Amino acid sequence: MELTAVEVDIGTRSPTILLNRADATELGVRPLDRVQLSHGDRISIGIVEVTDGLVSRGTLGVTRRLGHVAGVVDVTLAPRPVSVSFIRKKLDDVELEHHELRAIVEDIDADRLNDVELAAYVTGTYTNGLSLAETRSLTEIMTDVGESLVWKDPIIADKHSIGGVAGNRITPIVVSIVAAAGIKIPKTSSRAITSPAGTADTMAVFCPVEFTLAEIQQIVEQVGGCLVWGGGVNLSPVDDKIIRVETPLSLDPPGQIIASVLSKKKSAGSTHVVIDIPYGEGAKVRDLPNARELAEDFKRVGEHLGLTVECTITSGSAPIGRGIGPVLEARDVLAVLDGGGPKELRLKSLRIAEILLGCCTSDANASTLLESGAALAKFREIVAAQGGDPDVTIADLVPGGETVEVRADRAGVVTHIDNALVSELARRAGAPKDAGAGLYLNCTVGEHVEVGHPLFTIHAEHEAKLAEATQLLAVSEPVRVRSVGEALVERI
Repeated sequence: MELTAVEVDIGTRSPTILLNRADATELGVRPLDRVQLSHGDRISIGIVEVTDGLVSRGTLGVTRRLGHVAGVVDVTLAPRPVSVSFIRKKLDDVELEHHELRAIVEDIDADRLNDVELAAYVTGTYTNGLSLAETRSLTEIMTDVGESLVWKDPIIADKHSIGGVAGNRITPIVVSIVAAAGIKIPKTSSRAITSPAGTADTMAVFCPVEFTLAEIQQIVEQVGGCLVWGGGVNLSPVDDKIIRVETPLSLDPPGQIIASVLSKKKSAGSTHVVIDIPYGEGAKVRDLPNARELAEDFKRVGEHLGLTVECTITSGSAPIGRGIGPVLEARDVLAVLDGGGPKELRLKSLRIAEILLGCCTSDANASTLLESGAALAKFREIVAAQGGDPDVTIADLVPGGETVEVRADRAGVVTHIDNALVSELARRAGAPKDAGAGLYLNCTVGEHVEVGHPLFTIHAEHEAKLAEATQLLAVSEPVRVRSVGEALVERI
């Protein structure tokens, strides 16, 4: 069937073709089917969306993801990718072979799967899991699909946290300590997906975070480390497409987590990696046995890839820092590097840095590098190399001016701070889009407070968003205070 192709400017992630309903009926295609366009000596395949009015009969709309296609084209039904049958096998709980996983990954990379098929793959891995052999294969393949950084140094450090813990902004501190020890550490990080801030969001308060691979290489060669957004480069790009589907339901299959993290580390040229696995209520890993199992699998897959992997299993039942949201977390980071800051954030950063230095066979002392100011100086070098102000101070980092302060209505002990709730309050206040929005904790679990003691403050940049946060606050208890007797009973 011959139709006239015209470019349409609609934002789609997949190579989409808009067909008028009458033409779709005549061709015998339905939404999410694939059609092949023959134009001259070129052939393009796109995923169909059917419309009654966006394109007229005899015309098809072509999005930019298909490249430049215009004029008369021959349209025929295209076969579905063979990887769809392998996805069906995974849904039936059949272990996939290496070549079958490769077909799936390559089709995801080339946008040959529609959203339903990609969601089916994520569902299959979540419901039926991935064997160790599948995880190894998947990690290898995801690394192969995309670009890589190559370094001359025999040891390249890296770290990653599984996430789910509010205020756990240890990465800028750890990177600064390790780079100050003379070990290269090219850290690519994520922006927030369901949290009030990712490491890249917090670093964006200090400096630009989007760079090409060549620019990243130059920055690291110059100052020994970087703190950049990983989504701006083509390192394990399939991972970003899978995460987009996992995010709405917060699906994190353990095998996919391992493949996601280690493919990024391998692509970044890392050789020695520490993985932080927080567990507990509100964290992604619920209990200690699952944390230990995940750690062992990380180490096995890492060894298979030629990586030296160490895992730390840490408490994730309460926030680590005091600030939650980009600017508030940036203040905590700078405070720790300057010799103060939240105790829990400082201690965890030092412990992770010590383990990473030991993993890299360095005899440098993390505490000395932090206390001497060497880590702060290195952090300022990194900020300057990434185009930020190296002389920034905590006073320069001003959170949102619209605030609500919550105080204790009884004397007692802080028995619980809900990770999920404080994060949701920060998001409703506008974080991470509004960098100054978020929540600041004035207390920690186990602390004794009197009536009227400030528990936390919500910051927003806009009054309407502060109102959204206070609506949730009215029906929730993010920070729990109990009298001494009640606290003892609750702990038992």
